[in-house]
Amino acid sequence: MGRYEARDIDGFKLWYSGGSRDKNGVGILGDGDLREQVVEVRRINDRMIKIKLVIGGVNVNIISVYASYVGLNKEVKMLFWEELDKVVRGIPNSEKIFIIGDFNGHIEAISSGFDDVH
Repeated sequence: MGRYEARDIDGFKLWYSGGSRDKNGVGILGDGDLREQVVEVRRINDRMIKIKLVIGGVNVNIISVYASYVGLNKEVKMLFWEELDKVVRGIPNSEKIFIIGDFNGHIEAISSGFDDVH
């Protein structure tokens, strides 16, 4: 895990993580009022960041991802999916999960094993 950045932009809060030279970055932009509900921000890697909020007593996890495939070897691609799987499985069933981002058309490939996830 590494560092994430955060900044206020016109009444919104942006939590983001990125690689060198503005490549492979991901972020989550939320209404400025949500900052009080954020209890955790976790940069997983340059392609994945997660925030946890408590809204109305419910833990809500938002995972922002970027699954780029252009120019990457099979091992790097597999590591991405393994890391996402690890993050999702690390969230208790009692908590809500929203996964957002760019899957580059490969979302069908990961749906097995998550039958109760919609």
